[in-house]
Amino acid sequence: MVKENTKDFNAMLNDSKDMPKYQTITDKKSIEKYGGNRMYFAPPIDYDKIMRRVPHGKLLTVGAIRDYFAKISDADFTEPITAGVFVSIAAWASYQRSSDKTPYWRTLKANGELNAKYPGGIEKQKELLEKEGHTIIQRGKTNIRYYVKDYEKALFVLS
Repeated sequence: MVKENTKDFNAMLNDSKDMPKYQTITDKKSIEKYGGNRMYFAPPIDYDKIMRRVPHGKLLTVGAIRDYFAKISDADFTEPITAGVFVSIAAWASYQRSSDKTPYWRTLKANGELNAKYPGGIEKQKELLEKEGHTIIQRGKTNIRYYVKDYEKALFVLS
């Protein structure tokens, strides 16, 4: 995110932006990709609420959160772009609070990838995850990325 120190992420977190809401999409490629045309938008605070549920040592992916929201809202899918933005807002809002923290570092990108957009970037998320017993691996030679090894074994199931 740009200019993190000048933004009030807790205000952003609590701004519902007229969400939740649904949108019917008509683009055939998107319908095919996401398995339907009913798209759900969850408000930022809902991402924070889900991220707070993940206990020490467990992990979650943004995709699992999106799938969960789609399921409980009777939608075909949850909008992916806002999902990524709202997960980052939840992380930065937590970072800006002196208490009542959200364990954002436990929420990973697809395939167990660490999120460079979190406070402190990859290094801080790596440090926090390793403190909880996870092993971080590096992949790639030029486009280096970091992942939690065997993340699937530590996934938290939303219900």
